Parts: sequence; C-alpha cells; structure tokens
Amino acid sequence: MEKECHCDSLLKDRGLKNTKHRHNILELLQAEQEPVTAEQIYCILKEKDVAINLSTVYRTLETLSEKELIVKHSVTNESKALFEYNNQVHKHYLVCVECKKILAVEGCPLHQYEELLEQKTGFVITGHKLDMYGLCPVCQKKSDKRGSNPL
Repeated sequence: MEKECHCDSLLKDRGLKNTKHRHNILELLQAEQEPVTAEQIYCILKEKDVAINLSTVYRTLETLSEKELIVKHSVTNESKALFEYNNQVHKHYLVCVECKKILAVEGCPLHQYEELLEQKTGFVITGHKLDMYGLCPVCQKKSDKRGSNPL
C-alpha cells in the first residue's frame, strides 16, 4: 500500500488529479527496471486486467512527462519513445542496435568535462545526454553464429 500512497501524493504534488490510469501507469513505471514503450505498458496493463486503450496510455504518458514525473527517451533511430519513472538519478544508456534493448548506466564521467567546456566557451551547461550504441551480449552471440557483424 505504501507505493499507492506515494503515487497519489506525487500526482497531487504536481497538480494532477489522481485517476486510475495515471496511478496504474506511474506505479508500473516505478516497478520497471528499464525504460519501456507505450505499447509494452499497454500490454502489461492488459495482462493485469486494467481496462485501458492505447490512446489513453499515450495521453497519460504525455501528461506525466510534461509534469516531469516520468522521463521520455528517444534513444533509438525508430519512432517509438521509451518511458521510465523519473527517480532524479542522472543516467546514460547503452542501446543494442540489433534488438533495441536499452541498459541504463548510472554514474557520469562528464562533469569535469562540462566545467572545462563552460570555462572555455562561456556556456552555462544545464544538462547533457549520452547514448552509446553497440551489440548486447545476446546479439553478439547471434552475430557470431551467422558469421557477420552488422556494424
């Protein structure tokens, strides 16, 4: 029950009405370990017998993203966005170019570089995004079996 209360207060703090769809989606994203698509969220909720349609999932995700309760990512070259709960932890991502799996990497080696760039250019840097692309271990094995390298 603690998570429910947490979702309720998060929505209220951002000036949002606590609807069952907002609550369900926010709770789902809090539980997920990796970013997920709107379609994945829809399927997970359907498996849990939540009455919702895909357009409602998209609208709810946009609302939660606008209120900064969740983070919307566009890290692949495909048009599908990925969503995750905004736990205020700065992350970078490893993206498999074959299966599109995304792995969050915590920790950032760029803070000193940001300071150097600010001194050198006069910019005030407010943030950055770093995504690294390659093959995950599973796709590497598949590629080795085929004898080809898609990169």
